[in-house]
Amino acid sequence: MVVSLDVVLPVLNEEKALSATVGTLCDLLSRCLSEYDWRVVIADNGSTDGTQAIGTQLAKERPGVGYTRLEERGRGVALRTAWLASSADIVAYMDVDLSADLAAFPRLVAAIDGEGYEIAIGSRLRLKGGSKVSGRSAKRELLARAYSLLFRALFFAGFVDAQCGFKALSRRAANDLLPLVRSSGWFFDTELLLLAEKNGYRIKELPVVWTDDPDSRVQVLSTGAELMKGLLRLRFGGLRRASRTLRARRPEA
Repeated sequence: MVVSLDVVLPVLNEEKALSATVGTLCDLLSRCLSEYDWRVVIADNGSTDGTQAIGTQLAKERPGVGYTRLEERGRGVALRTAWLASSADIVAYMDVDLSADLAAFPRLVAAIDGEGYEIAIGSRLRLKGGSKVSGRSAKRELLARAYSLLFRALFFAGFVDAQCGFKALSRRAANDLLPLVRSSGWFFDTELLLLAEKNGYRIKELPVVWTDDPDSRVQVLSTGAELMKGLLRLRFGGLRRASRTLRARRPEA
């Protein structure tokens, strides 16, 4: 039986990068993952530039490319909506700037399809494993490592890089976990992984070669505040409540 794979590109005002990114990604999937029934899904988070027109045109012109429009902004909204709307056996996402070297993507998929993991994530922080980061300021690198230390200390997490925009999930993990993840923004990734690990879902963390996008729109201060609020919410009852709900829905878990 052919395994299906949906790769979501969450986008907001990405008219300059979208066409090239979709072309590069489709080429990789055709060359390296041709045995899968793959699809690229552009999840537009309420863009106000030409992204909608370009995404719609790409979906018309390219087999295997879909476009969906969401008016509510937030990476979490885009991923939850696109992944739950999908019926694919494996769902994945990556940042539209392709900061992660795509050579690692087949390994991400293989971790789920061939190795029995239910979540596979890219990691920029496993230096001994081969992670390499370029173009990132010392300040952002320090903040990323501090955040990693913080969530691992609070939750005894076994993974190191929660926020890398390069992830894949099994259908079971997506269906079980996504309805219970409350964050609609940047904290979505961390919340998903902490809930998964707390409840026994197997996570594989793969080192990636990462090139920071100089045009990144991530606002360090506001994003940092959102992440801290999310960690506190989970630490003071949020993770426990979500886990109880998950176990009630899946007694065998």
